[in-house]
Amino acid sequence: MEESTLQLISGIGAKLGQLARPNKDVLVKSLRQVVSALSQIEQPSVVEVAAKAQVLRKLEAATKPLRNSIVKHGLPNHTDKDVRLLVAICVSEFFRILAPQPPFADKHLRDIFKLIISIFSELADTTSAFFSRRVKILETVARCKCCVIMLDIGCNDLILEMFKTFFSVVRDHHQQSLINDVLSIMTHILNEEVSHQLMDVILGNLIQESKDATSAASQLAASVIQSCAEKLQPFVCGFLTSCSLDRDSVGSELKEFYHEIVLKIFQCAPEMLNAIIPSLTQELMTDQVDVRIKAVNLIGKLLLRPEYRVAQRYHALYLEFLKRFSDKSSEVRVTALQCAKACCLANPSGIESLELLPTIKDRLLDFDDKVRMQAVIVACDIARSNLKYTSHEFVSEFTERLRDKKISVRKKTLQKVMEVYRDYCNKCAEGHITICDRFEQIPCKVLMLCYDKDCKEFRSQNIELVIAEDLFPILLPVEERTRHWIHLFSLFSPSHVKALSAILSQKKRLQTEMRNYLVLRRKEKEINSEDMQKKLRSCFVKMSASFPDPSKAEECFDKLSQMKDNKIFSSLGQLLDEVTLKSAMAIRDKFLKVIGNKHPHYEFLQLLCSKCLFNIFDSEHVSCILNLISSGGLESNHLEAFSIELLLVIISNFPSLMRGSELELRLLFEEKYLIHDKIIQVLVKAGPHISVKFSDFYPVLKKICLEGTRPQSKYAVSAIASLIDVSEPYVFSELCEWTMRPKVRIFGGDLKTSHVGTGPFDDHDNILSVQVQELVDSLHRGRNTATVLQSLGCIAQYSVSTFEHHDKEITQYVYKKIFQAKSLDDPSVTEDSSGCTTCKLKFFMANLFDDNPLQIYGLKMLVKSFLPHRGSQISRPINSLLGTLLKMLQKEDVLDDIISCAGDRDYIRLAAAKSVLQLSRRWDLHISPDIFRPTILMGKDDSSSVRLSFLDKTYKLLKERVIPIRYASAFTLATADGFKDRQHSFKYMVEFIKEYNREAQKGRTSMVQGGSIVDYPAYLVVFLIHLLAHDEGFPPEGCQDEAIYAQFCSPLLLFLHTSISSNNVDDDMDIVNVAAFYLYYIFRAIKRAKDAVDVQRTPRLHFLADVGISGVNSFYQKGISSLPRPEKILLPSSLYKITPMQNEEANWKSFTHTFVERVVHIFKSQISLPVGSVRKRGRKCHEDDSFILVSHKHEDFSTRGADQVHKKSTRQGVNLGCRGRCAVSPDALGSVGSHNKDSNEQEYGASNSSESALEKGKSFSSHSFTQKPSQMESKVSTQKVERCSTSDGNVAADKSHTAGASNNCKESGTRNEVLIGQRIKVWSTFDSCFYSGTVDDFNPENNTHKITCDSGEVEILCLDSESWETISNCSLMEREVQPSDKQNTLHLRQCVKDTVDKLRSDARQESKTKLNMEDCKVPCREKKKKERSKNSSSVSEVMNIDEDAVARRTRSRKV
Repeated sequence: MEESTLQLISGIGAKLGQLARPNKDVLVKSLRQVVSALSQIEQPSVVEVAAKAQVLRKLEAATKPLRNSIVKHGLPNHTDKDVRLLVAICVSEFFRILAPQPPFADKHLRDIFKLIISIFSELADTTSAFFSRRVKILETVARCKCCVIMLDIGCNDLILEMFKTFFSVVRDHHQQSLINDVLSIMTHILNEEVSHQLMDVILGNLIQESKDATSAASQLAASVIQSCAEKLQPFVCGFLTSCSLDRDSVGSELKEFYHEIVLKIFQCAPEMLNAIIPSLTQELMTDQVDVRIKAVNLIGKLLLRPEYRVAQRYHALYLEFLKRFSDKSSEVRVTALQCAKACCLANPSGIESLELLPTIKDRLLDFDDKVRMQAVIVACDIARSNLKYTSHEFVSEFTERLRDKKISVRKKTLQKVMEVYRDYCNKCAEGHITICDRFEQIPCKVLMLCYDKDCKEFRSQNIELVIAEDLFPILLPVEERTRHWIHLFSLFSPSHVKALSAILSQKKRLQTEMRNYLVLRRKEKEINSEDMQKKLRSCFVKMSASFPDPSKAEECFDKLSQMKDNKIFSSLGQLLDEVTLKSAMAIRDKFLKVIGNKHPHYEFLQLLCSKCLFNIFDSEHVSCILNLISSGGLESNHLEAFSIELLLVIISNFPSLMRGSELELRLLFEEKYLIHDKIIQVLVKAGPHISVKFSDFYPVLKKICLEGTRPQSKYAVSAIASLIDVSEPYVFSELCEWTMRPKVRIFGGDLKTSHVGTGPFDDHDNILSVQVQELVDSLHRGRNTATVLQSLGCIAQYSVSTFEHHDKEITQYVYKKIFQAKSLDDPSVTEDSSGCTTCKLKFFMANLFDDNPLQIYGLKMLVKSFLPHRGSQISRPINSLLGTLLKMLQKEDVLDDIISCAGDRDYIRLAAAKSVLQLSRRWDLHISPDIFRPTILMGKDDSSSVRLSFLDKTYKLLKERVIPIRYASAFTLATADGFKDRQHSFKYMVEFIKEYNREAQKGRTSMVQGGSIVDYPAYLVVFLIHLLAHDEGFPPEGCQDEAIYAQFCSPLLLFLHTSISSNNVDDDMDIVNVAAFYLYYIFRAIKRAKDAVDVQRTPRLHFLADVGISGVNSFYQKGISSLPRPEKILLPSSLYKITPMQNEEANWKSFTHTFVERVVHIFKSQISLPVGSVRKRGRKCHEDDSFILVSHKHEDFSTRGADQVHKKSTRQGVNLGCRGRCAVSPDALGSVGSHNKDSNEQEYGASNSSESALEKGKSFSSHSFTQKPSQMESKVSTQKVERCSTSDGNVAADKSHTAGASNNCKESGTRNEVLIGQRIKVWSTFDSCFYSGTVDDFNPENNTHKITCDSGEVEILCLDSESWETISNCSLMEREVQPSDKQNTLHLRQCVKDTVDKLRSDARQESKTKLNMEDCKVPCREKKKKERSKNSSSVSEVMNIDEDAVARRTRSRKV
């Protein structure tokens, strides 16, 4: 220590002390000298105490003048920053050199510390020139620990201010030494004394969220807590405990950040919270949702630190945390899921993560859609973070949310699973994981969204875009995409294939229609013509169907067509022609860039471009598939078959994509055709669209036709037809002639010996079709007979003329060598007579092409020969084949020249029935009732295998709309009691009714506009009743057991019940009303017809019609609706005919209405519905609903979808009348109808007599007669015509009436009271007789009479709507119908038979009289009818629906 330095400091201090008010310059100059001098002075380092004290006294004396001057002039409070900084430096130096003694008196230290703190507040400015000096002051103060003095002098407020200052100025970019000095000062103070105020400051900064100081201040606070954990723990724990137990009593604002504080402290000093963490259990169970949410968040974040093992150390808390996943609050459950996600992402392999996965799976099924959505997000993010170790089950569970009941959840799930699948594809391409089923199931489930009809967002129009644009990453190579497609296709079910095919066919239709539109647009001259506009409009409608919003798309198409910019349409044409996606994308991007995003139709054109692109599959996909199969580049051998199936699906929709891959296809075909039949199908589809040499494929195809399997031969013939122009029949003819050469070797020979240069193709010397003569030779040699028969049948379908040239030879062989053969030597077909028929038949179903008897193969070949493609005409008669089918349908072992063993009987009968179904596509006109009946009876065959196979085939053909609806009768018969599989049949019947009703309703606006009753499923009863009438099981004539009749009529009643059930038509009451309406009138028509096949069965028809009417009235509670009444009911003339009814026939069996009602009632009592049987539709429910029909033998009759039948009175009112009239055009049925011009004249058309079943088969749908309602019911009569029955039987109209009762009936009001006390008889159309009674009373309010019948039954009737007569002097007074002003109801009555015998006798007598009058008019009309029939394809008979031979009751309803 130099004396000069001390003297300098002392002299400057004395000089400043002498100045009264020193100015800034003097102060700055002087203080700078002092600062420089003080920096040279070191703190005494003398060890001896005495010496150190002496040195300190010397330093104190030297600095005292300056210290006094600082106090005297109040320099700590000087306003100038420079002066204050220099003073602060001097002060800090005084603390350093004079330590441990304070340099100033206590009364002055407060100002000194204020000065120092103010200097600290400027530490944030690191760019200042004085920053280093301020840091020096901080360092000096920290080293000297002088801030502790503030505690001694009671400056706690300054300490609090200093703490706040430190937290506010600290920055992330400060050097660590500065942070350490600040931490040192704070730690020294806290180690001496801790206050709640300081704790609040520390905790507040621990959770500081200021942008400028968030990290540094929080880290500083954490460091302070770490350094002073022991001192702070009582205060912190006390605060946290108060917040946990009684937060409202805590005054600090930090109580709201209680959980954040706990988390921060746990991260820096977890030991401090050993007493706090367990108390969080109570917070998890509190009633306050926000508290539970914060507690869950806190624990979730605590679990992120696996090193602290929270789940193990605080197990009770962890278990309570897991319970929050099922918390009653959805917000808490969502928070728990978010915490679980963070934990699983932070430590995927941790114990906690494995325990949390099951809870996440459970929330995927949460009842709240928000929770399910969050669970999907969490599950997908977890899967994406660890694709390699994600389980198949986990993926299945979160992808299942694609079927969620909430659309919002489905949308979010679709978005997230697409992200998962794209990440998976990228990882596969990078080689991190291999292609696996667990992620390939995602596209499978996405495809199934196409079946979701409830949500338009998931229709095939939108799913197409998802598959095309969102399924794969944009940059994923085509080969990788192809591999994924092949693998996921291996997981496809038939439903998946159907969905994919629907999407591809939808794209195909749009592209086809767009091409058509571009062609139409080029015809500019016709663009404004009306016809052209219709064509354009049709194109727009068809193309719009491929868009998510068809109406909006149609509008955009319309606006787009008005644009004159042909560049747009030229670009669209280029997109359609480009088969590679990469090039098409370049064209699209260029096109969209040219039009710009400001174009009014930019978004629509962008979507349209996507629809026109081959963006799902392109030619590169096809080439990759072929290469992968040929090179064996697939991961496993089983994928080869699926890759070929995928190729077939692609080529079936876009055959042009095969262009450029012809060589690969040929090589693949030669190598794989024997293994994979679908390779041949690919060739069939691609044949017309590729450029290949026919000779490259023909040898193999020819060999397949002779030596392959039956399916292969079928496809081979189709392939040959696709590779040549089958429209040129001379090709087949020439080839057939060529095959007749005996020296030409077909296999292994030199094909060059065949007609070189003489074929229709100059460069194809070896172009040969399947050689018919060679096939015939193979038949005679017995070589591979089953395949040869298949080839011949297929050739007959493609070339009728070729087959007919050899028809005689082929047909004779089949009939003589196959149908009449007792033993067959074909090694390819063996017969095993062992085992039961049912077992063999099941094996036959499973091995359809291996073990069929040759009779079946021969039959199939003959059937195919009569079903050519492209509607070609056939000149050969079909009667012989139909006769053979009739014989085969019988159950006898030997039927004339058709020989079959017992083991093959069921095979042959089933094949014959299916053949009839197939022939009905084109030859239904020739299928007679004798063939139709045994065919339909296959539906109730004793063998369940036969029955189910036949029903399945029938349903398939009906669904395709290729056979007449009359074959659906098999479904109704199969629902009869006694069949275990009747529920299967009932399902088919319900689907048939539903689909055909919808189809009929679409085409029906009114009967005048072309609709027909024969289009409705209700028309099926026409055939069903005839089948039942000819059923061998019809109850015998003497049977009076209603239960037996109910059992026998159950197919008819069940069909009526199902048809009138609203559940089976999606609650569409319009369809129900129409069905009930048509059924009623069909039954009425049948009651007025005779059996054309066997007239002795007519009473059965009428009885069944009565049952049908009663069933309709019973099942349809509303009564017949006021639809326009059909003027004609078309009935098949091969089944029904119109001739006057004979009395003895009408009385074959006299069943009263009561008996019929009891039959229906018994049936209704046998139906019961289980709980929850109301059908649910769409994806939400797939359970089969069923009902139980209990027979009189106490057998269950389970079916599906029937309605609950309420036990109401069987006497139901049915409204019949309707003033409106609508004609059914008979043209669709080929029938001729006539209309009456006079209400008193009814024409009857004559029908041709029924001929032999094999000579002239009558069509059920084409040859028919028509029944027409009478003018009495179809027109509103404006006059009341009264008819008297005279003694000679002639009926005449009399305009003058003297009978008082008749005159009174013409008047209204009180005049009706005249009838009171009189005897009358009322006509019943149901029982075809009169019922007599006495009029007891009249009610003028509703114009009704009270009538007491002779049977004792009381009726309330409106006689204005009834046909009735007064009983007086044996004369009958009949009144014609006058429609009432109110809706009337048909009242069905039951009467005692013996009280009406006399009345029936009178009625019969009157019937004969009237029929005699009508008969005199028939000859003239017969002549006219026959003349008209010459120009008609069929003969029809016209019958009045309501007109009977005797006076009848009629009903009319006001419309």
